[in-house]
Amino acid sequence: MLATTGIGLTALPVSAQGYRPAFQPQTLKGPPPGTPNEVLVLGTPHLSGLPDSFTPALLTPLLDRLAAWRPTAIATEDLSGLQCDSLRRYPVRYAETVKVYCYDPSPAAAATGMSVLEANAEAERLLAAWRTNPAPGERRRLAAILLAAGERGSALVQWLRLAPDDRKVGDGLTEALVDTLDKAAARKNETYMLAAVLAARLGHERLWSVDDHSADSPEPTDPAELAANEKAIMTAWDNPATQARRAESDRLNAQLSQPDGLLNLYRAYNAPGAPMLAYRSDFGAAFVEPSPQGFGRKYLGYWETRNLRMVANMRDVMSRYPGTRMLTIVGASHKGYYEAYLDQMHDVRLVDAGQVLN
Repeated sequence: MLATTGIGLTALPVSAQGYRPAFQPQTLKGPPPGTPNEVLVLGTPHLSGLPDSFTPALLTPLLDRLAAWRPTAIATEDLSGLQCDSLRRYPVRYAETVKVYCYDPSPAAAATGMSVLEANAEAERLLAAWRTNPAPGERRRLAAILLAAGERGSALVQWLRLAPDDRKVGDGLTEALVDTLDKAAARKNETYMLAAVLAARLGHERLWSVDDHSADSPEPTDPAELAANEKAIMTAWDNPATQARRAESDRLNAQLSQPDGLLNLYRAYNAPGAPMLAYRSDFGAAFVEPSPQGFGRKYLGYWETRNLRMVANMRDVMSRYPGTRMLTIVGASHKGYYEAYLDQMHDVRLVDAGQVLN
């Protein structure tokens, strides 16, 4: 027995190196009964980072093509109110994450008398019984509840579905909350200028916040470790692929105001080779950086974990509503990971963004 165990342990590393599972879920796609789930992954720049030549009107050709595809659900790169509520309970690890990524629902909580948990439960209850043509006051009330739930993007959908004259204080919306919604509508952000506008145009009642930052960790407190970490990652990122991405971004940004300039930018960000270029520039370069502390591998592990959890959030929506036609709008560096992980799901079929955009 001891000899057998010893042989097995000796052989294990060699065996593990070449092992591939026989079970391949991406090959077992059904077809399912009824309508399959379809997902269109739209890689996007962060609109806040575009040059001053960007205006909301430039989004019209993109919005027209996405509307023609007719998604039944739109997912965005935002933390849900429920996750933010959870992260707030662990400030030792997540204080900076909450500060950067979480909307403060306390003014809406004061206006509605609802905690994040209560507001989420009430929003779900209302949406489950939502009428086709609710009164303006019902939409204003739901917008206030969604703000209390920490779901500012979905609150904006309700706001945009109101006639302009009905966008006013009342039914739980205070002047401060109305100001929040008006500022969100004007904010240079893909959730508000793209996802919420499209959702309102298509008659949706909400967005789905699928981002996940539960893998975040605070920065090292030791200045020497922090400096070494930053140096290792920045050195890894200084490579020809990064230079190529930067040159392409500069070229596309310079042409934004030309006919179809922004649409051409989205076509480039969603081209078949774009995910691999992003990998070679960023995550793949970090993977092989040689620091003894494994800074690059830690960063890569965080990135993979975050994307896996984001995809799990989308899959959860589709499991609740079989036959979903989901548009998911996410920073372009996520696109390759999104599609690779989504393709593993039995009941998910990917849609070629290039065909939709062209």
